[in-house]
Amino acid sequence: MHIKITNILNKILSRFSQDIAIDLGTANSLVYVRGRGIVISEPSVVAINQKTGRVLAIGNEAKKMVGRTPGNIVATRPLVKGVISDFEVTEQMLKYFIEKIRKSKFMLISSPRVIIGIPCGVTEVEKKAVQDATKSAGARKVYLIEQPMASAIGARLPVQEAGGNFIVDIGGGTTEIAVISLGGLVISKSLRIAGDKLNQDIIYFAQEEFKLLVGERTAEDVKIGIGSAYPLKEKREMPIRGRNLVTGLPEEIAVTDQDIRRALEKSVKQIVDMVKTTIEETPPELLADIMSKGIHLGGGGSLLRGLDTLITKETKIPCKIIDDPLTAVARGAGMVLENLDELQEVLVDAEELEPPK
Repeated sequence: MHIKITNILNKILSRFSQDIAIDLGTANSLVYVRGRGIVISEPSVVAINQKTGRVLAIGNEAKKMVGRTPGNIVATRPLVKGVISDFEVTEQMLKYFIEKIRKSKFMLISSPRVIIGIPCGVTEVEKKAVQDATKSAGARKVYLIEQPMASAIGARLPVQEAGGNFIVDIGGGTTEIAVISLGGLVISKSLRIAGDKLNQDIIYFAQEEFKLLVGERTAEDVKIGIGSAYPLKEKREMPIRGRNLVTGLPEEIAVTDQDIRRALEKSVKQIVDMVKTTIEETPPELLADIMSKGIHLGGGGSLLRGLDTLITKETKIPCKIIDDPLTAVARGAGMVLENLDELQEVLVDAEELEPPK
């Protein structure tokens, strides 16, 4: 009887609330609103005044401040490698997203239900931290979905059927690799090497090779501009500016795609090796399905030139980048939100994380 009343109450409340799905990423956060699609896509950055503890800016405005702030203002990322590192700042960021949606729909009177993406390798404590931060930010009910599952749904793979689906989601903080069948993860791996680590590789390479100190934004621009995992048909070159560590003066040098490939080689190899390990652990029947369907790449890191070619060469399995890989997790979580009754089985069992009543 109590469950029936709760369900009826939830249905009534959901009519007056704007339920949302959030891809809470290390580098970027995307928010999907039921019935409207993705309405927010902003960097996961918060600028804080350390003297007062006040949040000055969140998202795009905060990212502009990275590396350009006075000593008392710090532009920080509240998530490190897919996991909440600063609970209060994450709560502020989630509150900002929820409030932004509330303002855009003045009739909203109830708190929203929220589906939130998490890496598949997180602990129960880390799951609880995500739930608590989201509830404190104003959510009525919180559902968790593993990022590779959301990415696979966003790629419209038949995750609920009895067949193997292989997804590799390369985000900012983590690379999520999973084999999915019958609405569950048969095998899942979470590697703390992804887009941010590739940026750090370029920073380290510039210091070691050219004695040049460059910032994170410069490293990311170079990665996007000429970065690759496999030799390109045409050679590319790009200027890179920084401070010479010997003279202390500003300097500009030219780097080639071959230089950057060398810088990224070790991290790229670790991602490819993890994909191969996952293939080795996959049951033969599911592997037969994967060989015909191929490996699907999602997340911003999948856009590294030639990565799909390298994985195909190393695994002997066709590899393709899914449509619009940057928004796959948010779209997948949004599709679950739109069809919660049919797709509830793909969610992490959040009930066990709730404290006993």
